[in-house]
Amino acid sequence: MADVVLFHSAYGLRPAVHAAAERLRAAGHRVVVPDLYDGRTADTVEEGMEIKDEIGRDELLRRAIAATAPYSDAGLVYAGFSLGASLAQTLALGDVKARGLLLLHGTADIAEDASVDGLPVQLHVADPDPFEPHDWLTAWYLRIGRTGAEAEVFPYPGAGHLYTDPDLPDYDAQAAEATWRVALAFVDEVG
Repeated sequence: MADVVLFHSAYGLRPAVHAAAERLRAAGHRVVVPDLYDGRTADTVEEGMEIKDEIGRDELLRRAIAATAPYSDAGLVYAGFSLGASLAQTLALGDVKARGLLLLHGTADIAEDASVDGLPVQLHVADPDPFEPHDWLTAWYLRIGRTGAEAEVFPYPGAGHLYTDPDLPDYDAQAAEATWRVALAFVDEVG
């Protein structure tokens, strides 16, 4: 069993995030799903980016840290969707007790001095993805490796950016099911 914190995308805490948490709970994991937007959600990526920009990256990170603090002694698996994945990555790379990092649809820049010893990392991403272009992903993969993390990347050709959310136009049922099959096994293993 793993303790998982699952962060939402720029769309906010939508039904797909709750459904993902339920998948993880059904597999026997404890899951915390912070609402970093205080109940606000977006219908379009543009609206979501406006909310994100209004709150600000620093404040979102502060909220993410505050949401995980009560659970951090347990050795968390950090997970997130797109924007939430970037926050999860930032937190996991700064937490010596992190047990794993599950990135769905997103990554973040990595500080030069980031160092983790054997942190298991799994990234699931559309191929191609306008928010995660190939050259960025190649550089990210090299940088995450230099931190000491053990990263696996799973590309999904033809899928849209947020292909696991059935309420969005990007949804790809086959890619979503393949993602969850692999991701659940990952969380089971690191838990």
